[in-house]
Amino acid sequence: ECYLEMLVRFGRRCGQARESTEIRNSEEDEVAYSPLLPSKVDLRQVTIIPHDEWERIQDSLDSLTREAAALRAERKAKKELHLRSQEVVKHWTNTYAGMREQKLKAKKKRDEEIEAERRILDIEEEIYKQGERKKSIEYAKQYQFFKTERMKNFHSGLLLSRVMKERDAQIEFQKSKKKSDKKWEEQLKFNIEMAFKEEQEKAEKRHRERIALANDHLKQIKEHEEEEERRKKYEENDAEEIKRQNLLYEIELRKKLKKKKDEIQENRRLFFEHLHDKNIIKAVEQQHQEDEEEKSRKFIKAKKRLAQIRKEKEAETHRLMEERRERINNFLSELIKEKLDNEDLIIARDIAEADAEWEKREKEKNEKSQAELKAIAEHRAIVMKNKEEEERQRKIESKEHLLAVMKADQIFREHEKEKKCKVDKERREVQDAHIQQMAKNKFNAKAAKQDELEYCRLTETLAAAKEKEFQNYAREVIKQESESTNKYIYPLVKAAQEGPGGGHGPAFMERGGLRPSYQANDITGVQLPFYNSQGSKYNNFQKSKGRLGFTW
Repeated sequence: ECYLEMLVRFGRRCGQARESTEIRNSEEDEVAYSPLLPSKVDLRQVTIIPHDEWERIQDSLDSLTREAAALRAERKAKKELHLRSQEVVKHWTNTYAGMREQKLKAKKKRDEEIEAERRILDIEEEIYKQGERKKSIEYAKQYQFFKTERMKNFHSGLLLSRVMKERDAQIEFQKSKKKSDKKWEEQLKFNIEMAFKEEQEKAEKRHRERIALANDHLKQIKEHEEEEERRKKYEENDAEEIKRQNLLYEIELRKKLKKKKDEIQENRRLFFEHLHDKNIIKAVEQQHQEDEEEKSRKFIKAKKRLAQIRKEKEAETHRLMEERRERINNFLSELIKEKLDNEDLIIARDIAEADAEWEKREKEKNEKSQAELKAIAEHRAIVMKNKEEEERQRKIESKEHLLAVMKADQIFREHEKEKKCKVDKERREVQDAHIQQMAKNKFNAKAAKQDELEYCRLTETLAAAKEKEFQNYAREVIKQESESTNKYIYPLVKAAQEGPGGGHGPAFMERGGLRPSYQANDITGVQLPFYNSQGSKYNNFQKSKGRLGFTW
């Protein structure tokens, strides 16, 4: 093998001894082919390349692929190096990105702290506002509680009890004092005048407030009346519109019914006119047929008359001919006597010619009569055939017209049936809508009744709670006033026992002892007065009824 490698170079063989070659060939013939080579390959035709040369060839062929792989590996290494660098410098704080990230984090942290402080401030503000709202609600409740008519009456009783106590104290003081001090009297008089003036100002202020409240109530009443008028006007307009729509619907319905009746009358009139025209046509045709038959009869009669006249004429002609013949015979007999026998032959010839001419004329007359009779028969047959054809065509047209009328009647009945079904459907829909509206109104009425009952129940509960609160307040005030004196608490006890509602009417025990208020039915609209005296302030009974709202 080393020897062969030394001899084989670049596909060329060096010279060698024949004997050795033969020996080698015999040896190669004896040795099997390498499994890497295909079978039946001549090794002398195989080119053997050295390993270095083979690598050089491979390098020259794969240089582009290796350069591309090297570039890809280089890019990949740079990218990995860049990623490692980013991972390394990602947490550095002395770079621009690190400082920016630190600033962003600090800003975010400051914003979170500010937001937390703002939330705390908002919570505190909400708590404060909630407390203020509670205070405002409590103040409003207390203000409303002290502004009720019952509390005003109770405070009026309290003021009355204190005034009575102060009056008795002053009387006692006046009794105990022997000598009056002029200066003290002037001061007392001045105080009384100031108190009276202050009370008068308060009374005027209350009067102005009552007038303003009354004006406000009148304004509200006027607004309510205007609103009610507008609502009534709107309802009246709706009612008028509905009435007008119903009237238009009834007018349209009457128009449709009238149109329907007119169409039925027109169809009936057309049908009867058609029947009348049909009868007239039939009568005219019958009359025409009778006229034709009469004409035919007259024609036949005239023909017969002509034939008879012809026969009579022919008989007259024959008679005249006979007479002429007789005259001729007589004349000839005379001539015979006068003339010779040859003249008999001439007369016989003339007679024969006259007979032949007469027979010829008779034959032509018979042929002409036969032709005329044949023409009359053909004309009669043609006329009868035309009459039959016209009658058949008339029957066909009458049948088609009757079918058309029946089809039109059927279409009209179907159309009327559809209209009736549509009207029934609309009526059922309207009836269903009315039923649904009635059910809805019933449900709404029931719900309104339940709401009213619930309102009454809540009103009773609220009235009971207010009554309890008022009784507690009244009990405390009476207790405080009774500690100083027990003589002047009767107005307080009476005001506390009047019941809730602030009115002068009878107490409704089923409504928690509520006392309603009754307003006068005049322009003032104030609450009706309450007097303990048995007499009436208003002696005019009609005016009293008017103020109370009675109309009888």
